[in-house]
Amino acid sequence: MRPLSRPDIPVRHRKTGRSIRAVTELPREIVQHYRSTDEGARLTEPSGLLEFVRTQEIVRRHLPAGALRVLDVGGATGTHAAWLAADGHQVTLFDIVPEHVAAARQLADRTPGMTVALADARRLPVPDGSFDAALLLGPLYHLSDRDDRLAALREAGRAVRPGGWIFVAAISRFASLFDGLARGFLFDPEFQRIVSVDLASGQHRNDGDHPHWFTTGYFHHPGELRQECLDAGLSLLDVVGVEGLAGWLPQLTDRWDHPADLDVVLRFTRAVENEPSLLGLSSHLIAITRTPTRSGFM
Repeated sequence: MRPLSRPDIPVRHRKTGRSIRAVTELPREIVQHYRSTDEGARLTEPSGLLEFVRTQEIVRRHLPAGALRVLDVGGATGTHAAWLAADGHQVTLFDIVPEHVAAARQLADRTPGMTVALADARRLPVPDGSFDAALLLGPLYHLSDRDDRLAALREAGRAVRPGGWIFVAAISRFASLFDGLARGFLFDPEFQRIVSVDLASGQHRNDGDHPHWFTTGYFHHPGELRQECLDAGLSLLDVVGVEGLAGWLPQLTDRWDHPADLDVVLRFTRAVENEPSLLGLSSHLIAITRTPTRSGFM
């Protein structure tokens, strides 16, 4: 298993004192995956629209009124940062993929209130408590080591003021199984092997670089995401499923052009978003957390 970054350059974390690894390079397969995939288009095309709209509504539902300082960690090409800036927030986007940063900077040039820089989610170049809210809608996908995931969560908690909001996305432990059923991949013996490993350990590997089988990543059990947020010192409000069953039904994408139909899907997906028996059905999960205040109250 290759780590996300080289382990030979330790950096002392300024809050915990724990050594973390400075990113000097990404695994080849992750870089290639994002070079061959338009991450911004993925969310705005019909196949990704449900994930995009549901993420918007989950975040907007909890953010307080008024202009906020929002940190978008692992914000890719800026799809979420752009609508947050359009809502009136001051958004700082960090990503570890140079191609993402270049594309996001082009978007920022025409998006007031949005700034972009290259950074590691585990070591952010920002002062303590300098943001009102943070999004981690990608970093946990590729941090295969639990300590690295906790480091990213703690770093977001450091950067956000006491009582601020942090939204943490994860890929469901069962995503490859359901994707394999929905798109027929599960009848390939190699994909069956990948799914078996995913279910047993959450460690997703596509060693054959097969298109559409994702790249090196980590898939969370819903309860595991909950526990990692707590272990990182965050106050957990909820873990919700983003897409529900609707995300695995490609025929529904024909209905996205009809607002009334989309509203029906959103309404009933929302109705079961935190039903414990259905959480793992969603391709993506979002943990809704806050940073503790000194008094322990929000």
